[in-house]
Amino acid sequence: MNKQVITSEQAPSAIGPYSQAIKVGNTVYLSGQIPLDPATMEVVEGFEAQVCRVFDNLSAVAEAAGGKLQDIVKLNIFLTDLGNFATVNEIMERYFEKPYPARAAIGVAALPKGVPVEMDGIMVVG
Repeated sequence: MNKQVITSEQAPSAIGPYSQAIKVGNTVYLSGQIPLDPATMEVVEGFEAQVCRVFDNLSAVAEAAGGKLQDIVKLNIFLTDLGNFATVNEIMERYFEKPYPARAAIGVAALPKGVPVEMDGIMVVG
């Protein structure tokens, strides 16, 4: 198996022992992104801005792997408050076109750095 590490300076650097993404063949496994500004490594303020930042971070890593958000075939969204589900849907429609990726929205007790949202995904390129 030939694993290629994918990195982007346009997305936050890893805050633990993991890669931003791993590419195997034409499949890319995107690590979870939280709403960190890659320039400052600080959490952005406001829920809508946080969701946008997560999508922007995922987009940067997708581009570094030779793809784009639309190439994501499976998206996992982790929320500390499922009451924000409708807001996430509305923002997601700004970033994706039909056909939308397969998706899961998972309610969790807590996320790194106390953020309310994290997303990871699987992308197919080429």
